[in-house]
Amino acid sequence: MYHTKAYAAAQKTFQEAKENADLGAHLKAEASYYEAMCAVKLKQTDADKKVLSFVSDYPNNHKKNAAFLNIANYYFANKKPSYALKWYKKIKKNRLSVQNQKEVNFKMGYSYLATNNLTLAKKSFTPLINDAKYGNDSRYYYGFISYKLEDYGIAASTLKEIADNDSYKAEISYYLLDISFKTGKFQRCIEVGLKLLPTITKKLKSDVSKIIGESYFNLKEYTKAIPYLKAYKGSVKKWNNTDFYQLGYAYYKQQDFENALNNFNKIIGEKNTVSQNAYYHLGECYLNLNQNAAALNAFKSASQMPFDKEIQEDAALNYAKLSYEQGNPFQLVSDVLQAYLKTYPKSKAYQEINELVVSSFVHQQNFEGALQFLSENKSIENNNFRKEVSLYRGIQLFNENKYQKALAYFVVGKNATNQEIKERSEYWEAETCYRMEQYQQALEKFLRIEINTNTQKTGDLADLSYAIGYSYFKLKKYQKAGVYFTAFLKINTISDPLKFDAHLRLGDSYFAIGKYTKAISSYKKVVDNYGFESDYASYQIGMSYGFTGQQQAKITALKKVITADNISNLKDDALYQLGNTYSKLKEVTSAHFYYSTLLEEHPKSAFTSRTLLRQGLLFFNANASEKALIKYKEVAMRFPNSPEALEAVSNAKKVYISEDTLDAYIDWVATLKFINISNLEIDNATFAIAEKKYNTENTSGKTSKSLQRYLEKFPEGPHSVKALSYLADIFFKTNQFEKARSNYILLLNEKDAEYTEIALNKLSQIYLEEEDFEKALPLLKRLEQEGYILENILFAQSNLMKGYYKTSEYGFAIAYAQKMLQKEKIATAIENDAKMIIARSSIKNKDFPTAAEYYSQLEETATGSLKSETLYYKAYFKNIEKEYQQSNAVVQELIANYSAYKYWAVKSYVLMGQNYYGLKDVYQATFVLENVLKNFSEFKDIIKEARTVLSVIKEPEAKPNATVIIEKEN
Repeated sequence: MYHTKAYAAAQKTFQEAKENADLGAHLKAEASYYEAMCAVKLKQTDADKKVLSFVSDYPNNHKKNAAFLNIANYYFANKKPSYALKWYKKIKKNRLSVQNQKEVNFKMGYSYLATNNLTLAKKSFTPLINDAKYGNDSRYYYGFISYKLEDYGIAASTLKEIADNDSYKAEISYYLLDISFKTGKFQRCIEVGLKLLPTITKKLKSDVSKIIGESYFNLKEYTKAIPYLKAYKGSVKKWNNTDFYQLGYAYYKQQDFENALNNFNKIIGEKNTVSQNAYYHLGECYLNLNQNAAALNAFKSASQMPFDKEIQEDAALNYAKLSYEQGNPFQLVSDVLQAYLKTYPKSKAYQEINELVVSSFVHQQNFEGALQFLSENKSIENNNFRKEVSLYRGIQLFNENKYQKALAYFVVGKNATNQEIKERSEYWEAETCYRMEQYQQALEKFLRIEINTNTQKTGDLADLSYAIGYSYFKLKKYQKAGVYFTAFLKINTISDPLKFDAHLRLGDSYFAIGKYTKAISSYKKVVDNYGFESDYASYQIGMSYGFTGQQQAKITALKKVITADNISNLKDDALYQLGNTYSKLKEVTSAHFYYSTLLEEHPKSAFTSRTLLRQGLLFFNANASEKALIKYKEVAMRFPNSPEALEAVSNAKKVYISEDTLDAYIDWVATLKFINISNLEIDNATFAIAEKKYNTENTSGKTSKSLQRYLEKFPEGPHSVKALSYLADIFFKTNQFEKARSNYILLLNEKDAEYTEIALNKLSQIYLEEEDFEKALPLLKRLEQEGYILENILFAQSNLMKGYYKTSEYGFAIAYAQKMLQKEKIATAIENDAKMIIARSSIKNKDFPTAAEYYSQLEETATGSLKSETLYYKAYFKNIEKEYQQSNAVVQELIANYSAYKYWAVKSYVLMGQNYYGLKDVYQATFVLENVLKNFSEFKDIIKEARTVLSVIKEPEAKPNATVIIEKEN
């Protein structure tokens, strides 16, 4: 059965025989041997154990060697060389026949070769080279092993002996060709390879093409090399970095920079001589294609590799220069330049780079860094430059509203020898004092500039007379303010908004000193020519006519205010003045009409209490005592502790006396908590003392104590609301915000319209400073609705806009921003804020067209961080439209001019990585993103985004390039 290959049945019989006690030891040994051989033939998992068991049980059996040989041959036949070797090594070859010894040597040699033990394989094949049966195969394998061991002389001589053997002819031809290549016989490789290429097997055609291509490459015949290098399919269908480098360099030498770039930029993931050379030449390709930003990155990579020192230094120089020209988001340009000087102090370019250091600080607006560098590198020239840079640093801090810090830098700038820098520093020092409400100091400094500057004023000094006019205006020196506003208006180059404001303030100055005709003339220019805030100008025209006795003209002007289509906070003012004017003209019906209109349409107006008083007086004069009392009592009830309430009580007393009902008056007054007839004189005297201190000393500790003392004695006195207002103002101005807050809350509870607006403004400021939007927003909403001072309403609306954005109420934020933009006159800063809120909210709402529109508008006027944000989104939207080149151009502008605003610069670099990948420039894409991950760990959101994008890029790129490694996030 065994010999007929019925191994399963035979094995069963042998097992039974082993267990038969009557059989002798010899037969049992035979049965054990053949049972093990059946296990081998049947591929049973315990075949090894059965053979070892046989050997263990019968160590001297003559079939032991045969058992080892059979199982070794079995594994060899089934292509398991490591298993076969295990058993071949157990065989005692001297007990085998000569033929079997040769077989074992050959099979062991092949198994060693298959398991990459080339030395032992070569040793096994050596005695068989001249054998009739195994000679050719052994000679081939011996030559192949010599080839693998780079013993090319032996390999070539051995393989040539059987080069005509049909079994190995194709492979030997290739090995002999490759041996010629590896021994530097490039011309021979080309000649032989070209003849071999048409007849070689498809499997070897790619490798032969590679040898021909590299041979041409090494002979510097790059044009001829290109088609053969391209024909190479790669090892396991993948190219390595050397493959990409050779083809890229061949194109580079032909000045085909586009194709060179497309190969060099695939070299990623390794650091060696090939990579350094590739990155250096990649940089040169980018330069020749005017892609300087990309060149920057390539030269940086080359400069960080030490394999070729000359290339490293030249790459570092190019990196430094390009950083200065293009900007560098990974490092401050000044740091790059200084690092070059430190690394290469003997460089021929040392002086050139040294001169660029300070310039780079200024260009990047890193004035603080420039000042530090200048202080550490002292010289006469640097000392002068330090004064100029101090001016720039001061302006930078001024624009950030850090006025106190800015002042010190302007003081340094004033000492400059350059007249322009000196004058500009003096101007900005004065302007800073003005912003800090130090109007007298500001005025003195502005006047000093005026005296010392004889030339025509341009640049910063062009608006000097306007600044002096405003300083006088704030100091209530209106006559002199008017002189300077008049002088300013004679300048032909000023903008309409400034011209409008100057006319308005000139009108206010004339108005304040009683020159009403001139005031009217100025206000009319605003109404007729500009249209900005024409309601205020019309109102002031009306008031001016009134003061000149032209009551009908006053009425006409005020009616324009109340009938205008625009939303105006002066309509209640105009209604009140119309009522007063008609009252003065004895036209009582018209007076009542306008007073009643005010009360109906503006119930929360600051004029409500005074209007009620006026109506009461009209009724009293018309002998309508009952109606008069109703009005006076309404004032006392709705506005207790106010001056109007006191006047209402006084007027009511006259009514009661005229009606001979003084007892009723006394009973009524007894119900009023703020009236204590016996204490009224003490109350008035105590408050008069405190108020005098407030008006003269204002924020002193003595003033606050006097006001607190009054409120303690007369908590519900007739002056308590005003005292509370004064006290809150002192606490606010001295930064005692906790105390100010409690006082402003009390003021709001008093519901006195005259102080409500102030309390809403100040209290909301306190909450905004604390970023407590939950409390600030309702107050701002009230201020918008109840306020009548334009600045307060603008303040409310602009902060409602910001507050709603901060609380993620993007719809409301956009609505208020649009409301701000609809105003005819608006400061550039507020306009930018409004557009910024709309743009950012639209991004949050994924309304990209609207966001793009407003970011585009912002780009024209924005500065600093906001400018960098607008540029980022400009690039972002171009990326969405797949305009990758244009997007990168915008990113480069951002990096070159605004890299000091690091967040947007770094975020834009992630975008640049995506753009490069869209342009199929894998090197640049991975370089940029890997540098983001390496250098900017502080920006967690950007790091997360960069890691995701890099993973998306590397995964498909790992397929054609054997050197790409995909890193997994820990």
